[in-house]
This record gives sequence, C-alpha cells and structure tokens, in this order.
Amino acid sequence: MQHQDTSWENSSSWYDKIVGAKGHYYHQQVIIPGVLKLLEGEKKPQAHLLDLACGQGVLARHLPKAMRYFGVDGSSALIHSAKQYNLKTSHQFVVHDLSHPLDLPSKDFTHATCILAVQNLHDPLPLFRTAHAHMRQGAPFIIVLNHPCFRIPRQSGWGVDEQKKLQYRRVDRYMTELKIPIQVQPSRNEASEETWSFHHPLSYFTQQLRAAGFILSHIEEWCSDKKSVGKTATMENRSRQEFPLFMTLVALKT
Repeated sequence: MQHQDTSWENSSSWYDKIVGAKGHYYHQQVIIPGVLKLLEGEKKPQAHLLDLACGQGVLARHLPKAMRYFGVDGSSALIHSAKQYNLKTSHQFVVHDLSHPLDLPSKDFTHATCILAVQNLHDPLPLFRTAHAHMRQGAPFIIVLNHPCFRIPRQSGWGVDEQKKLQYRRVDRYMTELKIPIQVQPSRNEASEETWSFHHPLSYFTQQLRAAGFILSHIEEWCSDKKSVGKTATMENRSRQEFPLFMTLVALKT
C-alpha cells in the first residue's frame, strides 16, 4: 500500500499522549458515546467497520466485541500506537495515504467512520470515494468534525456583551475556504510542531459526499457537557448549549 508522511507524523507523540488509550475528554464524554449510539441505531448483521484516518485507533477500543474493525491512517507512528493498544484479533490496522485509492479485499463493510479528521484534509473527496468503494449498498458513513460553522481557527472566538450579560460566538469568515496552520503546543512558540486545519463551509461537505456517491441521511450537532462555576457560569453554560462543538454527518451509500 502507498504511504506518504503527513503533518501528523511529526506530531504523533504529542497526539498519542493527549488521546491515550481511552481518548481525550471530548472523545470520552461526547464523541465516542455519540458514535456508538449512531452505530447502535444502524445495526447490521456481521458488522464490519472501516475507520478512515483512524489515528491511534481510539474508536476501535470502544466498539462492541462482535464488531470487526479495519483502521487506516497515513501516519505510521500512529498506526504503530494503534497496534500496541490493540488486544482484539478481529481488529486490523494499515498505513495508507488516503489521498490515494485504497485497495482492499473486502468491499462490503457495513459501516464506515471518519472521526475528527476531515478538517485536516485539503481535499476529502478521495477519502469519501474510498469509503464508498468498500461499503455495502445503503451502509452508513459517519463523519465527525469540528463544527464548520462555529469553530474556524483564527476566524472565530468568544465575546461578551456586558449590557445583555451574554456570551456570544463571533465568526469573522465562513464561506471562504482556508488553510490554517495550527501549533500543537503553543507554549513552545516556534519550536512547536505544526499541523494544518482546512476550513470549508457546510455546503462543501454535502457536495463532496454527493460527488462520491453518498446521500446525506441526517446531521447531528454535539455540544460540550462541561459546566462553569462562578459569577459568569450562567452565561457560559448557556452559550455552550447554543453553539455546538462538533457536527456529525451521516451519509448512506447509494
């Protein structure tokens, strides 16, 4: 299989450390429970999941025992970590650059996922086409990403209206496609490893899914479950429930 280093290869140690075996806070409290609920609602006989841009395989470690799993990522270091964590013989991991087609013997995966990775792809269409090529007809493809309407690096943030005592979300740019450098350890300044975030408006993802042969089934928006304390707690807690952190797209192979 083809392999090409990605921006996450140099950041793999940092990423593996913050995610760990169980996932970071939002993996454990919001994302994994949400994905498992969707998988439960899309039960299939002899379930077999294709996890694209799987990182160090955090989703695999939360799946039902009976579900077979195949994880793919472009970072050899992250796939190495995934294999180290893995305790199930029904789980497999491979290194592959997902900007290129993937050749697998199995063409009938019952489910596919891409968790918190689409925003790191300049062009997600090849990944979407890979999912489509290996899934059963009508199978669900679950994509979780940082909310593209409210979480745009360097182009969105929080503000406070003192008169109304409200915390609001400010968005400076949305429709323009952006390539944004991200320092994974800002405290190290220029010594920090760097990854890239690619912003696209929501309509872009629906167009790319359609181009790959999917039809959008539904969208879910997931908010933070954290709670503030202190004098600003009321407005902070309210704003958390108004502006979701994550968007989840569920598309079906046509």
